[in-house]
Amino acid sequence: MIGADAIVKCLEQEGVKYVFGYPGVAICPFYNSILESPIRTVLIRTEQNAAHAASGFARVSGKVGVCAVTSGPGATNVITGIATAFADSIPLVCITGQVNSELIGSDVFQEADITGAVESFVKYSYLVKNAEDIPRIFREAFHIASTGRKGPVLIDVPIDIQNAEIKKFAYPETVSMRTYKPTVKGNMVQIKKVAAQLEKAKRPLLCVGGGVLLSEAEQLLRSFSEKHSIPVVSTMMGIGAMPTRHPLYFGMVGNNGKPYANRAMNESDLLIMVGARVADRAVNQPDVITENKVLIHIDVDPAEIGKNVGPAIPLVGDAGHIFEDLLAQEFTCGHREWVQTLEGYRTSMMPKRSPNPDYVDPAAFITMLSESMKDDGIYVADVGQNQIWSCGYHIVKKGKFLTSGGMGTMGYSIPAAMGAKLADKSRQVIAVCGDGSFQMSMMELATMNQHDIPVKIVVLKNNYLGMVREFQHYTYKDRYSVVDLSGSPDLEKLAEAYHMDFARLENMDRAKDVIREFLKEDKSMLLECIIDPMDLVK
Repeated sequence: MIGADAIVKCLEQEGVKYVFGYPGVAICPFYNSILESPIRTVLIRTEQNAAHAASGFARVSGKVGVCAVTSGPGATNVITGIATAFADSIPLVCITGQVNSELIGSDVFQEADITGAVESFVKYSYLVKNAEDIPRIFREAFHIASTGRKGPVLIDVPIDIQNAEIKKFAYPETVSMRTYKPTVKGNMVQIKKVAAQLEKAKRPLLCVGGGVLLSEAEQLLRSFSEKHSIPVVSTMMGIGAMPTRHPLYFGMVGNNGKPYANRAMNESDLLIMVGARVADRAVNQPDVITENKVLIHIDVDPAEIGKNVGPAIPLVGDAGHIFEDLLAQEFTCGHREWVQTLEGYRTSMMPKRSPNPDYVDPAAFITMLSESMKDDGIYVADVGQNQIWSCGYHIVKKGKFLTSGGMGTMGYSIPAAMGAKLADKSRQVIAVCGDGSFQMSMMELATMNQHDIPVKIVVLKNNYLGMVREFQHYTYKDRYSVVDLSGSPDLEKLAEAYHMDFARLENMDRAKDVIREFLKEDKSMLLECIIDPMDLVK
């Protein structure tokens, strides 16, 4: 057995089904060895999207996503995908090929110090120096990626290490790392303090982030909210933790959130933040959420608690364990009047739009699409105006809502949707993007075609980088700079080139019929929606 064989054997031991990647000479021994494995390889058309596809797979399967690329530009290209996963705490193991060990540091062809380059975007990174260490390193990497605050781990493997012989392969059954022991169980003293505060509160509110979804605590959250009639709002990454139309869910908070959700945050007397970073996009004035209220911050990462705002009660632990312990506490609290107040706000503060009837109204279209999707369908939003419309108007029933939150990476939706579809082929998967973000990953239509990955794609086309144009509209009084997308491809011809079905929607007159046709079969299809170039998300 050589090092490359050992890497494949490690992946098999971890139950890996797919590796997303792009080969090159420095990673070829690995890709040669994987031919003997049942693990399926998926050739992505650019390395950044290998990490995005692995991210989509991880977020739907609940397992660690895996990607593998070559050295030099292959490794540097994947950094954006790694950073995207790190910002949203998505568990990945990223394998990079490297030049021969004795040549490291001599600036040879396709050498890059990738472990140094990704230092601020990974939970941990390894440079493998001895082939005998491969089983231990991979066992540790999967453990680190999938425990505590989840995230990406990088393993850089020189080509000579991949080709080196291993005397004996033994995959460790357990992991013991003296410096890495994440806390998942909450401190019971702190949990009792939370219960005591809830008993006193008149206007409690739960604000949930992506940590609730990553810990698969959605049902526990709903049980806790329903048991005590505690209303819930979410950050962008927390969308889907509660069904959109649940009577106790009051929408997304933040600059682009629902006005009534932000008002609920301001008027609450007890705010419980769970699995959320209290970052600027959700809370742009951190001091406000501590005024006239008790703040409780629950997070599996102790570094996040107190980083942006000081809580009255800090509680470190995994959201699932915390909710289990809170559900076991005996306390009474009644807030019917508070819930009724928020219901009134939801009715009176509902955003009102005046769409141009000559175009597709993206808000109405997204709602109509959501209502027509299967209950467990997966909706993947890209970044830009399409993301904000999706956050505001997509209806999560029993499915998932995926997007790039912390990093805001354009081009995320199509590769992530491919990974999501491979994680569960029985589920409907739709990627929604703008014509700007679509052109950042449209090369992956080839991957979908080659590997038979039936993802449906909606392109909201306005011929602008819409979110930047909107910022320039407000900030620079319509002085537009580098946002015109003239020269974009004919999407109908592009779909034909990749053997995909195509439809175009120019206004809302035929929207229901077109959506019905779009969703009818489980096969790839590209739907172009023409929207008003001057439409605004606000």
